Amino acid sequence: MTRDELLSALTRLRRASVGGQRAPHKPLLLLWLLGRFAATGTTVVSYAEAEEPVGRMIDDYGPPARSSDRAAMPFVHLERTLWDPRDADGRPIPPSAPERGSWLRARGATGRLLPAVERLLADPGTLTAAARLLLDRHFTPALEPVIRADAGLGPPVLEEAALVGPARGRRPRRSGFAEEVLHAYGFACAMCGYDGRLGGAPVGLEAAHVRWHSQDGPDEPDNGLALCALHHALFDLGALGLTPDLRVRVSPRYAARGRAGRAVHDLDGTPLARPRPGRPTVGAAFVAWHDRQVFKHEPLATTARAGR
Repeated sequence: MTRDELLSALTRLRRASVGGQRAPHKPLLLLWLLGRFAATGTTVVSYAEAEEPVGRMIDDYGPPARSSDRAAMPFVHLERTLWDPRDADGRPIPPSAPERGSWLRARGATGRLLPAVERLLADPGTLTAAARLLLDRHFTPALEPVIRADAGLGPPVLEEAALVGPARGRRPRRSGFAEEVLHAYGFACAMCGYDGRLGGAPVGLEAAHVRWHSQDGPDEPDNGLALCALHHALFDLGALGLTPDLRVRVSPRYAARGRAGRAVHDLDGTPLARPRPGRPTVGAAFVAWHDRQVFKHEPLATTARAGR
């Protein structure tokens, strides 16, 4: 396997869909394995070791899931051109195996990326390109720092990323999108009204995609919102969402003790700011996509790690 073949294989990952929702299970398992390799020089891992951290990442960065076996799906179904899962006796685990954590634990399941893949990942540039590709294709920029932190892809990899450049197959962004969106909302957060400036220039304001760019969201004003950096991050994490009549909603998973954190709860039910006259409001289809694919409707699953 060559570097180009590895990156092509990552580009061709089958995108799972559970009940019509995106299921970023495979890219999250892979990102976690990349972080493990960067730290230890190997991707060999038991299912018992991977279950909690990978399951938590799936819970945090994917749509709400009722199943407690979130990590079992990618452990069983990750493409065998990349991944080699086996039982305690060294026998291959077939793709037809049950997607159940109890089944995998009972058999002492372990897995590793193929030796040819690991040899390529020993090159820091290849590892970084692989991480960049997975992040670009499956997530949105506001989530990248927290996903990297959870995956263990820390500062050394971040520094390397600056040298690698855009990932292959990355859909280009339309220039002017951010400026159009911020101007449409008067350079103020559409949720809280924050309009800070420094030396006359807006600061802490960002143009958020409602339907993520990586998930075929267009760079058009009706798919954009001007949000402060805090509410942009919470919106992309699914802690904040929108109702069909364009009111802010707060996820039942969101909790805070301090006054500033509790202020987010005060947004629940408040109307979203309207754009300037002649500028389009957020499209209903994009609101529906975010509601189904990002917003956390359900309380935090009991299997998720406490203290997050």
